[in-house]
Amino acid sequence: MQTTFDRSLPIALGADHAGFEYKEAIKKMLLAEGWQVEDKGTYSADSTDYPDYAHPVATMVETGKAACGILICGSGNGICMTANKHQGIRGALCWLDELAALARQHNNANVLCMPARYVPLELAEQMTHTFLSTPFEGGRHEKRVNKISC
Repeated sequence: MQTTFDRSLPIALGADHAGFEYKEAIKKMLLAEGWQVEDKGTYSADSTDYPDYAHPVATMVETGKAACGILICGSGNGICMTANKHQGIRGALCWLDELAALARQHNNANVLCMPARYVPLELAEQMTHTFLSTPFEGGRHEKRVNKISC
């Protein structure tokens, strides 16, 4: 798969209990495709708090220790809100493949956030591929992206 992210760096993954099963499946898929993966948890389907996993993923991306991040929870909202508290993080909540493409093309998103309770696993896997392979268009979008950080 062609990618716009640095393959020498890992992809940081995180999920709460609602996203655990999807995280495990996406991790397996990425490893099979030759990606390095840094799994920041959770490590079971036991009830847990999404910020405990969103913050470590966002920190890895923010500090350049990960090429990008993928976060999954029930609605996708909690992990997305948490990740976006970090400077330099552009987390995008996606539930359609087209949104994953636009998040990269227009917003230069660096964290993909997905709602496990509202998308089938196959779509989550497709959105992951789309997110990783879609380049940022720059141009007129770049000045807008540069205005995001406070």
